[in-house]
Amino acid sequence: MRFMLIVKASPQSEAGVMPSEKLLTDMGNYNEELAKAGVLLAGEGLHPSAKGARVIFSAAGRSVVDGPFADTKSLVAGFWLIKVKSKEEAIEWVKRCPNPMEGEAEIEIRQVFETEDFGAALTPDLKLQEERLRRQADAGR
Repeated sequence: MRFMLIVKASPQSEAGVMPSEKLLTDMGNYNEELAKAGVLLAGEGLHPSAKGARVIFSAAGRSVVDGPFADTKSLVAGFWLIKVKSKEEAIEWVKRCPNPMEGEAEIEIRQVFETEDFGAALTPDLKLQEERLRRQADAGR
């Protein structure tokens, strides 16, 4: 099972406050633990929403809204993608994580859909396409 661990933004991360050397060291050590355990697939921090944009989809088309975005609690400051056996194992990994904000912080745990989760809607042709795209993405790493 794959899980995305979503680090929620804070007023400090949205203000562009960079992590301390200690936090970078602690996070590096945590990432090394994830990698050594064979569960780490990806993980990155994100720039503040002021440097981002949103594309809004509607019946009339698409529009672009530049950041910053107001509701800090709904914003993402970083993420990990891990592969573990269960949600409980993902929770245990998150509990071991250094506090990502050096203050109050929140990490949301969300399971990633796998191809078999889509049932009959994922036709054999669509499944082949998905497999081909995953191989291409893996080759690009």
